[in-house]
Amino acid sequence: MGEPIKVGKRDRKIAISPEMADVCLTCGTCASGCPATNLVPGWDPRKAIRAMVLGLEQEVVDSKWPWVCTLCGRCQYACPMGVQLLKTFRGCRAGRDRDGVPGPLHKGVVMNYERGNNLGIPKDDFLFLMADMSVEMEEDEEAPCPGFYVPVDKEDANIIVTINSKEPFGEPDDMKFWWKIFYAAKESWTVASENWEGVNWGLFSGDDANMKIQVERVLENARRLKAKTILYPE
Repeated sequence: MGEPIKVGKRDRKIAISPEMADVCLTCGTCASGCPATNLVPGWDPRKAIRAMVLGLEQEVVDSKWPWVCTLCGRCQYACPMGVQLLKTFRGCRAGRDRDGVPGPLHKGVVMNYERGNNLGIPKDDFLFLMADMSVEMEEDEEAPCPGFYVPVDKEDANIIVTINSKEPFGEPDDMKFWWKIFYAAKESWTVASENWEGVNWGLFSGDDANMKIQVERVLENARRLKAKTILYPE
């Protein structure tokens, strides 16, 4: 008899624990509480996990399942065996080629990297809007805020506020709600003039490199302005 054949560990796109095959009971508890179950024909959390355990992770990566899944965590919370479903499904998003990421997600990531926010709002336009809305807050007919202004790049503020770019782009009045709270509470706060985006599409799309870049930019703004607390819009 010859030498025994040695089987090496197969390369995988998704880091799957070998123990997952034994731990998962295929009980379906994860699927029963999942809001995305039945939204993608043939897929639910249990079926996706089983497919990956059987070496079919590429089929899961190429499917719509990882993107219809909201990563809400109900499946993992319900799992009686503690299978790490969230980490696995986000890994499926990361495994997709960037030009295959659905919708505007990757375009927003690139826009944020190049221009400092997901929708590419120019700095001058952002600053003009902050100034214009400051006047609106002062002159509000129902609840005027005398002396109000948006403190841009203010140093030593207690709070630095990041912003969801959809607000200055299409829903600017939504920002007034928290501005009025700050005004009434006499809170010390600020917003940065650049890299103020608070929604990290790198996190949602599985782009770890760009996710870290945005986090570093937010931290850099906080350190530069010596703010004590970072407030996110999500």
